[in-house]
Amino acid sequence: MASKVESKLTDMGLKLPDVASPKVAKILNWKKSGDLLFVSGQVPRIDGEISWVGKIGREYTLEQGQEAARDSALMVLACIKGALGDLDRVKEIVRIKGYMNVDPDFTDISACLNGASELFIELYGDSGRHSRTAIGVASMPFGVAIEVEGVFEIEM
Repeated sequence: MASKVESKLTDMGLKLPDVASPKVAKILNWKKSGDLLFVSGQVPRIDGEISWVGKIGREYTLEQGQEAARDSALMVLACIKGALGDLDRVKEIVRIKGYMNVDPDFTDISACLNGASELFIELYGDSGRHSRTAIGVASMPFGVAIEVEGVFEIEM
């Protein structure tokens, strides 16, 4: 039986992607510490392939950057499911951090990350409201437009 959160995803026409193994760095996709789950930065993938390669403000509009942020957030959710087995075990979304590969003149960095934040809030309601940091950068791994990471309070 699907979790409540996964049912909401289905109702939204979205599905969880497969968790990707880190290819370059010797890192973990997630790490539990006490009642916190730390999810490493996740780049957007569509059908298992790295997607959204390019800069927001050059190859991609703000709206497309928000879609890329949502796709990265789906990868974060896939990691949560991999770590916990059930997305409903998330009690609170504590913090989200997004790194956007932007053209130097692009300044809507915070608005771009809304694609991830709005998905988490829609799925988790008040528990999905979180602190966050949005950072514009000159380059990203694989040339992707965005990477999203998060800290989550979980049911033990």
